[in-house]
Amino acid sequence: MNKISSHPFVIGVAGGSGSGKSTVSQQVLASFGAEMVSVVMQDDYYCDQSHLTPEVRRQQNYDHPQAFDWPLLVQHVKALRNGEAIEMPEYDFTQDNRSDRTIPVKPAPVIVVEGLFALYDADLRKMMSLKIFVDTASDVRFIRRLQRDINERGRSVESVVGQYLETVRPMHKQFIEPTKRYADVIIPHGANGPAIDVITTKVASVIGQLKRS
Repeated sequence: MNKISSHPFVIGVAGGSGSGKSTVSQQVLASFGAEMVSVVMQDDYYCDQSHLTPEVRRQQNYDHPQAFDWPLLVQHVKALRNGEAIEMPEYDFTQDNRSDRTIPVKPAPVIVVEGLFALYDADLRKMMSLKIFVDTASDVRFIRRLQRDINERGRSVESVVGQYLETVRPMHKQFIEPTKRYADVIIPHGANGPAIDVITTKVASVIGQLKRS
């Protein structure tokens, strides 16, 4: 089992669908490399739905906090924080269910937890040293989501628009937007360059301190 010598610096990156969360996470990863940064994607922690038919799966509300396997997510972040490697589930959005594969994630000095509800759960927030909310205009988020779901997840325009109106927009207002109050840093206008520079500078400082300890 892989071990690291001291508690890592845990960063939570939250925000609405299409806000630019992944851009922030990937910029941190690209700046310091996989040996220094591990990323946990909340999207892969949707509940297993093998007991449901494909038709019923498509009708679920995937923008509600109850759609996620919180015990497993918290358990995995705790394990990484304690220097233990995990097998992160892999979610197949074309099947609306977990795949049979898992993704190995090694412990690292910096752990990034990225997702719609990264700042929602109190147990997760307690483990975070830096909490970020990516704040992006709703029209920009919708366009990005539309492009992603059509190109990457095989969705139709009608289904994306219907889901946005029925669940994405109301769930954002009810559950995601309020988590902004927990953020240490709010990034306006998506993943803008100056904000990314500030975050990577902070991470560089933390990594330097961990190396000296």
